[in-house]
Amino acid sequence: MAVLTKGPTLGDLVKWEVYPAYTREVITLLAGTSYPLGAVLGKITASGKHRLSPAAVVAGAEGAETAVAVLVEAVDATAADKPGVVVARGPVLLSRAGLRFDASVDTASERAAKEEQLAAAGLVVRTTV
Repeated sequence: MAVLTKGPTLGDLVKWEVYPAYTREVITLLAGTSYPLGAVLGKITASGKHRLSPAAVVAGAEGAETAVAVLVEAVDATAADKPGVVVARGPVLLSRAGLRFDASVDTASERAAKEEQLAAAGLVVRTTV
């Protein structure tokens, strides 16, 4: 018998949300990546599009180094810009285990910095069970 594996769900990421109509927004995701549920995103100043928030400034994507939102659905934007739904303001409690970071965010201090940036928008990250 085949083994079925279920991927992450919204319940694995969002642990408490005051009012989804207030906390969520539809944004445009920059083409070139398949974004997973829980992707920590930054907003590119020049275009207003969102991408995975890198650890440092990336030429052509200035502004995205500051984490401002978390994707609440997986979106495949490899071929073109796509819309996505994010939690952009709180109060929201997010599971630390549910967050997905850019490959450049690879140390505990860089992840902690991203969590602080999200907290500024009311997106509080907690270790949950």
